[in-house]
Amino acid sequence: MNDWQRKSPLDWETYVNKMVKVAAIEKHEYEGWVLTVDPVSASIVLATFLENEKVSISVVLGHAVQDVEVLKEGDDETKQRLSCIFAPEESKAYSPEEHEKRKNDLKTWLETNHIPVMEQGESGSTLCVAGVLTIDPPYGPEECSSSNEIILSRVQGLIQGYLEKQQ
Repeated sequence: MNDWQRKSPLDWETYVNKMVKVAAIEKHEYEGWVLTVDPVSASIVLATFLENEKVSISVVLGHAVQDVEVLKEGDDETKQRLSCIFAPEESKAYSPEEHEKRKNDLKTWLETNHIPVMEQGESGSTLCVAGVLTIDPPYGPEECSSSNEIILSRVQGLIQGYLEKQQ
């Protein structure tokens, strides 16, 4: 186990949103902005911004990391760009107020149609339908999740119909 793997998640967190140079085994070097560090494998996920708003993602496996050198601190704009890399396109378009309105409108519509729904999660941003299906922001059919495929398919269909009626 190398020094990098011995660090704690709190140590790794200090590298997030910073430009780093990673020295790896066999004299390989990688540069990029740290998106995250996997707490189990100590692997580093790096993002490099290319032209045309494209992003290149690299993963340096934890066992291969020999040294990590911070090159630059991330400013607010960089942190914002990094936080949006894996966000779904739809969720980028809505403000927190719009998310709240979409959630409340969908919840009211489900309750009106006698479908049991409640809010869950620390912020109450996830809707839970009948205790077996969750709907995350921005509250479309794609954000539904359930281990029961029949319920998942039916609720997705209902939400799709609801959204088409709204437009």
